[in-house]
Amino acid sequence: MTDTAELRKDLRELIDRICADYPDAYWREVDEARRYPEEFVDALTGTGCLGALVPEEYGGLGLGLGDASVLLEGINANGGNAGPVHAQLYTMGSVLRHGSEEQKRRYLPGIASGQLRLQAFGVTEPTAGTDTTSIRTTARRTDDGYVVNGQKVFISRVQHSDLMLLLARTTPREEAARKSEGLSLFLLDLREVEGVELRPLRTMVNHETNEVFLSDVHIPADALIGEEGKASATSSTG
Repeated sequence: MTDTAELRKDLRELIDRICADYPDAYWREVDEARRYPEEFVDALTGTGCLGALVPEEYGGLGLGLGDASVLLEGINANGGNAGPVHAQLYTMGSVLRHGSEEQKRRYLPGIASGQLRLQAFGVTEPTAGTDTTSIRTTARRTDDGYVVNGQKVFISRVQHSDLMLLLARTTPREEAARKSEGLSLFLLDLREVEGVELRPLRTMVNHETNEVFLSDVHIPADALIGEEGKASATSSTG
């Protein structure tokens, strides 16, 4: 058996053991109460699995995308719901790929251990539809950072996240050379910022999704991920 096959066999067995403590009755209760499966998420976090894609130098397991897929597949195969945890695996990809070394060392170890939850990314807006270049949320440059105003919708897991990736316009679309330019990506610490209002949205599936309203939200300059105005190249979380 190859090393990869052996690793994935071990991962499947680990997920099977965890899921055995959270049978169908648990998930039915969670769904009926429309609540977040905190106990299951904590159990999975304790194994380090949610840091699978974070490199070892930042405290993660340093595994590949196929290995992470095995984890999510295993949860669903056992009758669970991987939706509440999947974003903890990959949302940090923008920080890993495009963040500064200081940002990586500040955030990735905590994300890998589960001490920090980065499970939410604010892209979708009610007036933009599938055209992300039409978003209206703005981030205006100030002497010490940015002031953000706008609205996002269908932002899942944000009430169970410490951090949120946010896509905003730093240059109005009509002033940008191309409509895909002038977009910037930020990492907001939801524990520290003020002016963020969350309104839960009831959907057919218990998916913990929300409207997010941002009113004069002051964020520091070092919340910017990558280059200002170049988020079309940095906002991929895969």
